[in-house]
Amino acid sequence: MVHHEQSDEHKENQHTRHSHHPDSVKKNLASRLNRIEGQIRGIKRMIECDTYCDDVITQIAATQSALNSVSKILLEGHLKGCVIDRIQEGDPEILDEFLTTVQKLMKK
Repeated sequence: MVHHEQSDEHKENQHTRHSHHPDSVKKNLASRLNRIEGQIRGIKRMIECDTYCDDVITQIAATQSALNSVSKILLEGHLKGCVIDRIQEGDPEILDEFLTTVQKLMKK
């Protein structure tokens, strides 16, 4: 197994990495997450009120779909922004990181 030495700058960047989403994207994501938060509260109420299982499961599926949409938006921004920037900076490790992220999303 080969270990690659990381530059001090890259090690520092790992701890200070940030996304750079435009305000419009942040607003869109926040709105979607607020809606999802409401859906989760609704699912909890459904269970507390003994709502028919199939109806609860349908609501859970809708909530999972909404979360997947948030993930897709974030993934697209990550690819078009962070990944491209790091490739242009000469950081090939970003490709493995990106593939790992995609694999996490595909497990769902």
